[in-house]
Amino acid sequence: MLFQFITDYLKHRLTAKTRHGTHSPFVYKLADEVIYDFTNKSEYKNIEEQRKKLFNDDSIITVTDLGAGSHLNKNRTKKVSQIAKNALKSPRLAKLIYRLAKNTNPKTAIELGTCLGITSSYLSKASPDAEIITIEGCPETAEVAKKNFQDLDLNNIELHVGNFDLILPDIIAKQPTLDFVYIDGNHRKDATLNYFKWCLPKVTENSLLIFDDIYWSEGMKEAWSEIKNHPDVTVTIDLFWIGLVYFKKGQVKEHFKLKFNQ
Repeated sequence: MLFQFITDYLKHRLTAKTRHGTHSPFVYKLADEVIYDFTNKSEYKNIEEQRKKLFNDDSIITVTDLGAGSHLNKNRTKKVSQIAKNALKSPRLAKLIYRLAKNTNPKTAIELGTCLGITSSYLSKASPDAEIITIEGCPETAEVAKKNFQDLDLNNIELHVGNFDLILPDIIAKQPTLDFVYIDGNHRKDATLNYFKWCLPKVTENSLLIFDDIYWSEGMKEAWSEIKNHPDVTVTIDLFWIGLVYFKKGQVKEHFKLKFNQ
């Protein structure tokens, strides 16, 4: 599996473009002003300091894994520091999620897969006036995330604990529209496609759906292909680590691969 992942990454690097190879005005602007904006921002500092604390946290928790699990470690009992090093999004990728959320300016942002809460914290900082709804399958992991939110004084995050398949439909039903959805959990083809289909009735031309780990497995690659080809989808941007899905009306259907080093 690891060999195939590396092969896919090398293929992506060979075929992906930068913003200068992009002829879509919408995608060029997004790449120039959001994706490749690597300037440091004051909001990053406290969250990255919290990440460092997690790297040094040797407390042990029992992990309940309701999804496809980890390529790296299948043990149920883990140190928080181990989870932080293996499961958290890299600083560069987490900061990208921040910029994408800030650019979208959502009233509500939904995240599947809270983990230790670092990406949730970036969403909260990006959209302080929005409601951030995040779902975590593991109760003990969720407790660590909750403490991180408290330490960072984040008050606009609503944390749900349990099975995505049971919780997400009710959350979607309560939303008039879906502005920003970040799907980072249960990396299985059928589950990913279900989450996508559940979102579709509530998306608008301003919505952004983000799918994490689109090259995780053959099943995830198949799910990403189906999502790209759905008739409601007009623009997708494949950054290898994540895939961005837009529903811009009047936009010619196009798929883009852009280089992004995490």
